[in-house]
Amino acid sequence: MNGSILFETRGLGVSIAGKCVSRGFSLELHPGSCIGILGNNGVGKTTLLHSLAGLRHIESGEILLGGKPLTSWPRRQIARRLGLLMQQQEDSLPATVLETALIGRHPHIDFWRWESHRDVNLARRALKLAGLDGLEQRPQTQLSGGERRRLAIATIITQDPGIFLLDEPTHQLDPHHQLALLDHFTTLAREHGRAVVMSLHDANLAARYCGQVLLMFGDGDLLYGKTGEILTAENLSRLYQTTLIAVNWTGGTAFVPI
Repeated sequence: MNGSILFETRGLGVSIAGKCVSRGFSLELHPGSCIGILGNNGVGKTTLLHSLAGLRHIESGEILLGGKPLTSWPRRQIARRLGLLMQQQEDSLPATVLETALIGRHPHIDFWRWESHRDVNLARRALKLAGLDGLEQRPQTQLSGGERRRLAIATIITQDPGIFLLDEPTHQLDPHHQLALLDHFTTLAREHGRAVVMSLHDANLAARYCGQVLLMFGDGDLLYGKTGEILTAENLSRLYQTTLIAVNWTGGTAFVPI
């Protein structure tokens, strides 16, 4: 990880409905960063991501985007630099697949202007990457659940921010698309200076793709650091409240519940 700090939290305190999600949490996102967030349902992974995106009030600490407080940025400027993939997407609009993907370009387009050929080409490339090429004119309401999830991912790729906050990006995806799309996001980080923070339910995907991991145990209890140091069978067994063992193979280490 080299270069300037794209995004930073200092002493971040977040809670929801009286439950502590994080206390005193600090991190730095540099170009090339890829951080995985792991934890059981209900520990606050989504709440933390929404707080990082500036969509929720934080109780303490600060969030800096490009060295400036996040709250000092206009939302339109934030959207040019930071993209949030929601866990659940609202898809009731009567729009085609291509029109939906082009929503990702809205922060970059001046008011009262149409999408340019470049915008359309970016959307088409993202749809192809997500395996949706050939479906550009289909109403997005006619897609399957997995196809809708891939469309949401194509939309945030079309947005082309410097920082990707991804809430369960592998949800509803088959293994092929899980690996293909995570390969793409990590390539964007490694080769194009982006940064990625993503919540996952699969520790093995975190081990494969993330340089750092954040384990969320609940009630603000966090463990954050380098993946090779934090992802252990002992820590994961504690995290998921079930026994996991580490299995070494030629590609690395896999964690298996027993």
